[in-house]
Amino acid sequence: MHDIWNPWHGCLKKSEGCANCYMYFLDKQRGMSGADIFKVKNNFNYPLQKTKEGRFKVQSGEHLRVCMTSDFFLEEADVWRLEAWRIIKQRPDVVFVLVTKRPERVMACLPEDWGDGWENVFFNVTCENQKRADERIPIMFELPFKHRGVLVAPFIGEVSIAEYLKSGKIEQVIAGGENYAGARPLHYEWVRRLYDECVVADVTFAFMETGNYFVKDGKIYHLESKVLQSRQAWKSGLQHQGKAIDFKLRKPLQMSFFDDGEWYQKKFRDRCQICGCRFICNGCSNCGQCEK
Repeated sequence: MHDIWNPWHGCLKKSEGCANCYMYFLDKQRGMSGADIFKVKNNFNYPLQKTKEGRFKVQSGEHLRVCMTSDFFLEEADVWRLEAWRIIKQRPDVVFVLVTKRPERVMACLPEDWGDGWENVFFNVTCENQKRADERIPIMFELPFKHRGVLVAPFIGEVSIAEYLKSGKIEQVIAGGENYAGARPLHYEWVRRLYDECVVADVTFAFMETGNYFVKDGKIYHLESKVLQSRQAWKSGLQHQGKAIDFKLRKPLQMSFFDDGEWYQKKFRDRCQICGCRFICNGCSNCGQCEK
């Protein structure tokens, strides 16, 4: 996927949301252990890689989700993080989306020239239930970031963040159910409450997927296909496009002679019109995989 950068792979389980981790499940299918943590050498410098024509593979204005098979602030990754920060700094034209369950480690892991934050870093904490929301969001508020968001996934318990939204420090909320072995059910009422809170605060809310088991009006729906999950999430009507996020991106200092200077424009296929991820998606890369 063109919008994911995994500089390292593997993680250690941290809280309730990790119990049925999708990365552990998929690694087990490949004969691997999700607890084995290693640097992904051929992908580590992905944001700086160029095409044969000399253009950046990641275009100006794109959003990159970082460490989707790990945690950017994982202690075991301390030896690689400074190098990753250097790469992020070299692409002030790209938004790097960081998601963590370890906000308590963040302050000690920031680079020396961080100041009050970099415009191209979008920091998010995961809050799978109310306990973790009340634990992690206050820590997030104390950290020096220009942009902040909340990821309620896997959504395994009712969560209310209305009081936190009043601060104006949260710019986006994403919600999604759990998948794969041991998936716990997501209740419509939980999603509806978060949606209502975000509408009041005019904060973008994306209900990206129902998860394998979705409960509505007392009935449990079993949805194996992630495409179907995203479509049903969209059809629920629990999507809100809130205030736009101004990342104030800048062109990189060292551009190729062949770079045309154009900013990335999202492209959406017909099937994208009813996908729960649309508000937060980087757009279609026209890779052709969805046609297979």
